[in-house]
Amino acid sequence: MLFHVYGSNALFQWGMLLIVLLALIGLNEFERRTKNGGIFMFVIVPSVLTVYFIIVGLCAMLGMKWALNNQTYVYMNGWFHYAKLYASLAGCIGFMMIKYGWGIGKKHWFKVFPFAIVAINILIAVASDFESAINGWYVWWLSSEDVWLYGGWHNIMNGIAGIINIFCMTGWWHVYTSKDGTDMIWPDMIWVYILVYDVWNFAYTYNCLPTHTWFCGVALLLAPTIAALLWNKGGWIQNRANTLCTWCMFAQVFPLFQETLSNGKSFFPWATLPVLYQDGTLNGIVAGGSANANPTMMTIISALALLVNIIALVYIIKKWKETKVNPYTGEAFTNFKYYKQSLERADVEKTLEMEKS
Repeated sequence: MLFHVYGSNALFQWGMLLIVLLALIGLNEFERRTKNGGIFMFVIVPSVLTVYFIIVGLCAMLGMKWALNNQTYVYMNGWFHYAKLYASLAGCIGFMMIKYGWGIGKKHWFKVFPFAIVAINILIAVASDFESAINGWYVWWLSSEDVWLYGGWHNIMNGIAGIINIFCMTGWWHVYTSKDGTDMIWPDMIWVYILVYDVWNFAYTYNCLPTHTWFCGVALLLAPTIAALLWNKGGWIQNRANTLCTWCMFAQVFPLFQETLSNGKSFFPWATLPVLYQDGTLNGIVAGGSANANPTMMTIISALALLVNIIALVYIIKKWKETKVNPYTGEAFTNFKYYKQSLERADVEKTLEMEKS
């Protein structure tokens, strides 16, 4: 058992998980299928929110009570959430530039952008994992966002898994626009990478965002994966960026939707805690203590993340030796059915023509 979801609030917890999942899937379709949808969600909305964040921050500095009590200012003030929001936003915009051939998006050298921005996003989480280990080595520590965290070897293992995961991305220079113009296709990013990324990222949210992970570690990972496996083959990384940015914007403005505060108070019955909080409450937790902590599942999941990423990287290296094809300048998974289905959706000729223009 990973979460405390079998009590009196179980119906609310499972029901809201499904609602969030369906909402993310639906919004991703709106964002990817229409140019106006993408512009609205990833240009207009974040522009408005950026102004809002700046106003809240400035007013808080001036001591205005409404800003000091604003839930974004109080519960989403850490470096990680802002870094993740704007890094994922950069990905969304960059991917639109590639699929629509906007500006430098049609240049061959820009094809490495998807790899670079995903690597940056991964390193942000890796830094957060290591931060938790440093701040609380098998003891509780309270983050600036009022969340009790518990560091340990799980953070170290998953941080290493994240670094390895970067090198599990292959075919960096082989990204294309889709034939129907709705997607950026990365054929070599097949289900193998999706799997090892999802295991690693779930472990990250489970370790470092324990009061959020029911939504950002389950629904948020399932939404892009379901789309990529069923109807949007080759478009997983675009799905992932879209849904991540969408969720980050929502969570940054309405953190109390999912939050359980350090005193154990939650505002909605669907707020869900993992089994890290052993008895399903935050009772008895104090800084520097270890009461009511159960890091067992964090350790198991982080070890699994490390293992599957090592296996994937070993396969890539083995394939490199066998074929003599560099998996980064070339591709590693061309013999897989998923790769062939993804490549079939890609408009390779159109992409090459845009690069020449």
